[in-house]
Amino acid sequence: MRVSTLFPILLAAGVANAQFGGFGGGGFGGFGQGQQNNQQQNQQNQQNQQNQQNQQNQQNQQNQQNQQNQGQNGQNNNNNNNGGGGGNLALDPANVQANSAATGLEQGAEEGQAASDTDNANFINFCTGKTLTNGLQVRDGSCNGIPMGEIPAANRMVSGVFTSPQNGDVLPPDTAMTFSIQIANLQAGTFTNPDNTYYAAPQALQGGQVVGHTHITVQDLGNDPNPTQPLDAETFAFFKGINDNGNGNGLLSADLADGLPEGFYRVCSMTSASNHQPVLMPVAQRGAQDDCVRFQVSPNGGGNNNGQNNNGQNNNQANQGQNQGQNQGQTQQNQQQQQQGQQGQQGQQGQQQGRQGGGGRGRFGRPKFAARNFIA
Repeated sequence: MRVSTLFPILLAAGVANAQFGGFGGGGFGGFGQGQQNNQQQNQQNQQNQQNQQNQQNQQNQQNQQNQQNQGQNGQNNNNNNNGGGGGNLALDPANVQANSAATGLEQGAEEGQAASDTDNANFINFCTGKTLTNGLQVRDGSCNGIPMGEIPAANRMVSGVFTSPQNGDVLPPDTAMTFSIQIANLQAGTFTNPDNTYYAAPQALQGGQVVGHTHITVQDLGNDPNPTQPLDAETFAFFKGINDNGNGNGLLSADLADGLPEGFYRVCSMTSASNHQPVLMPVAQRGAQDDCVRFQVSPNGGGNNNGQNNNGQNNNQANQGQNQGQNQGQTQQNQQQQQQGQQGQQGQQGQQQGRQGGGGRGRFGRPKFAARNFIA
């Protein structure tokens, strides 16, 4: 081969080698390096996206927690505004009564007045460490932390008077009787369960009047209609809570079907709020809310009185006829003695009839009052 021919071929081969060798070592090598750079960039982008997603998730969780807290705070505020409920155990500062922190002797006290107990938080923890009432009738005593409640105006104070029996009435023994009392300014007919809501809620008003009911309690006075010693409060002959509103105009009644044995008695009303606590009034100087009357149970009571009066009138007429039919020659003294003798005999007969009408039961032959049926 000629040199002149070989040189162009070698030159062409050298150029091609330089071009393709550069593609393989430099061109393709550069392509491989660029691809690796792209993969690293993609991984970095994925990592950034993951970080952004995590941050967004954390932000969302924080927002949800904030919303939940706001909702809870709103619920707590509603509970506070509604006077409590749920888990609300805090005393609203707006309900603190400043005079509870005063003894009453700071100024203007009268001689003989006692110092009041004091507390800066309405005695809210007064019952700490004590047996709680907790709606029960605790016979051994307890401590009740329920607020007293709403109190009526002075012109809406409760007042009652018995219409039956009346003071000094004489009623027949073991005969059905009705106790009736007329009460003003009481929204009667609300009577909660005394087994588990006793003193468990504050006194409430409706139309300015106390919402509640009354009770009838009868006690034996013994042989004396005017005893000088206080009666035992645990002993009673009859007791009933009236849980209806009577005639709708304040007249409330309780029936005692079996009546009472012979004796002297006192009947009283005990007017209460719905949860059985004594009604609270706005001022100290006032009339009593309740009424008491004293009556007697005797064979001479009721219809027996009329019968005995009629018998007495008939006996007098018979005596007059007998006196007129006697010998005119008798002296006035003999007539008087004879009349007295006849009247004594008739009185003895009347006494025997009275014992028969009483069923032969003496005063001390009756059952113990504590064993008689009653309704709470």
